[in-house]
Amino acid sequence: MSAETYRDAWGIPHLRADTAAGLARAQGRVTARDRAWQLEVERHRAQGTSASFLGPGALSWDRLARRARLADTARRCFTALEAKDPETAAWVRAYVDGVNEGLAETPEDGPAPEFARTGLVPGRWEPWTPLGVWLATHLLFAGFPAKLWREHITAHLGPEAVALFAADGPGTAGSNGWLVGGERTTTGHALIAGDPHRYIEDPGVYQQIHLSCPEFDVVGLAVPGVPGVAHFGHTGTVAWAITNAMADYQDLYRERLRRTGAGVEALGPDGTWHRAARHTETIQVAGEDTVEVEIIETDRGPVIAGGPEGLDDGTPAALSLRHPPRVTADLGFGALLPLLRARTVADVDRALDAWTEPVNVVQAADTEGGLLHRVAGRVPVRPEANRLRPVPAWEPGHEWTGWHTPPRAGLTDGVAVMANQRGLSTPLGVEFAPPHRADRIAALLAGRERWSAADLPAIHTDTHLASAGPLLDHLAALTTPPAPTTPAGPAALTPEAAALRARLLAWDRRMDADSTDAAAYAALRTAVVRRLAAHPALAPASAPPAYPEVLLPWLALVPRVGHALEHLLRAEDLYGIDRAGTVRAALEEVAAAPPAGTWGDTHRLAPWRALPDTAAGTDEPGLSGDHDCVLCTSAVPGLTDRAARGPAARYVWDLADRANSRWVVPHGASGVPGSPHHRDQQPLWLDGELAPVITDFARLTKESDD
Repeated sequence: MSAETYRDAWGIPHLRADTAAGLARAQGRVTARDRAWQLEVERHRAQGTSASFLGPGALSWDRLARRARLADTARRCFTALEAKDPETAAWVRAYVDGVNEGLAETPEDGPAPEFARTGLVPGRWEPWTPLGVWLATHLLFAGFPAKLWREHITAHLGPEAVALFAADGPGTAGSNGWLVGGERTTTGHALIAGDPHRYIEDPGVYQQIHLSCPEFDVVGLAVPGVPGVAHFGHTGTVAWAITNAMADYQDLYRERLRRTGAGVEALGPDGTWHRAARHTETIQVAGEDTVEVEIIETDRGPVIAGGPEGLDDGTPAALSLRHPPRVTADLGFGALLPLLRARTVADVDRALDAWTEPVNVVQAADTEGGLLHRVAGRVPVRPEANRLRPVPAWEPGHEWTGWHTPPRAGLTDGVAVMANQRGLSTPLGVEFAPPHRADRIAALLAGRERWSAADLPAIHTDTHLASAGPLLDHLAALTTPPAPTTPAGPAALTPEAAALRARLLAWDRRMDADSTDAAAYAALRTAVVRRLAAHPALAPASAPPAYPEVLLPWLALVPRVGHALEHLLRAEDLYGIDRAGTVRAALEEVAAAPPAGTWGDTHRLAPWRALPDTAAGTDEPGLSGDHDCVLCTSAVPGLTDRAARGPAARYVWDLADRANSRWVVPHGASGVPGSPHHRDQQPLWLDGELAPVITDFARLTKESDD
């Protein structure tokens, strides 16, 4: 099987081969060449062995990966794939062969420097490893720890607090996406555009790639370590894109466990004790002693927290996780080859019937005028209580009884918008993102009768912050000079606070990097969030239970207050808290020591790196946007202005002519620091510009024959 590797001006790999299997091998090999360090980090994360070279900071994740049995689930899913779909299994094997070949090569400029820093030597990928990478990437995608948060806040504030704090949590991932039908475009053919919002990692979580063989020719955004193009692709005649459906498809069960002479038993819903699978594993930790982890699995699923003796603080608790791949031994990889071979939306639709997780809202369009807007993935049918909180495993009535039929929808006024809001997937979820991004995109699309591919990037970078409304409403209601101070009312604002109030009420609500008003608003928001979180009525919820460290971001009070600030300020009552007084005090605080610069001075990119670099971040750029802007560069109000999350890619798919399509990633095609293509796309990404999608091999530079 021969294969050829080409590159464009951005170093993006364009691969051509005689067969689909040969192309998968070439994709694995070029990914290992470009992103060897990233691939090895992901392999170790899937196996729960990353602490062996990253040190104790990675131990909490490794424990979770082991206890959740990610590697074992990946093995099961691959074994089932071999039996059910041997062609896809062989295709995955070919990709793995390519990865192993690429990892064994020594690049001309030497291996990635991270290998030298850690002493890590690339290991061997197994056929199931891509499935493990997929599982590890998406285990927390559905946000099952939100069930722990609901339980936690209910215990401290009562059940009504759940709705007050319902918002897009700090650990969930979202996206923008919109489909414009042919009747609303300048060409008469559909356009698809958007941007997935993920943690911004270095190297990036998406790999731009072009895959060509006699069966198909696809450009798209691949997940490094996984063959094909799963989430965002264009075959020339059909294109597709996804956002997180915010569906709830993972359940937590409270388990009653006891030790016996033979091992561990769990109390079942039939009132009897059942033998649980149990063994121990050892985790190597760089620079420290090894750690032994007990692995327990009940009839519900693997125990991910606690055990027979309870949590680390002695609290009597044990939690098992039930999710579709562990139950069905199917990770949905059977959809990947059919997606590459798709020619119409009907082909995409059929392919996605095999999709498992994550559960996505999908938009697709083809050159024949076909359109698709549906949910893809498996969501179990079970009682409502399962969706809201951990449920008792020893009580009947919490079983899964089937699968939901994925919802479908059409377009409204020639467009469909998806931004994790309530809508198409509402029956499948509990909490959704606020509607601001979706509403803003819809309003912007309505402002022009016809759209071209060149017009759409302007939507990507819109910075209007609709969620500023409640806080600004409180500002508007404050007393200002020259109102006198009376015993019955609050003191008048100081001149400095009055001036800041007037300035913010006149602000255009755009979170632009060069805006001093945006900086002032953000400072006020931070002060309000911190004051609310410290109030005696809410402060008791600041101490989370002793769950694993990797789950604690979902249980932290300050981020929860920050992301739910709209609800907390608009609620009829907030546990007797004087919100007007809180806003007034925060305004005076900020007026006394206002921010010295612009929003971009503090709102800077903070990409995640597996191996922290003490020098990294000092030169990271300032950003426009905010959590609820279409340009979703997420700060955590009350905690930090730095943005760890944002658009992990941007794309415009043109169905009139694929050559008019555009894309960009936050860094570049190469994962090797110092490479000319490590960060060459960042200026485009920062400016809201996109690079051209090139599919004509005559315009590319041939790199090698594999």
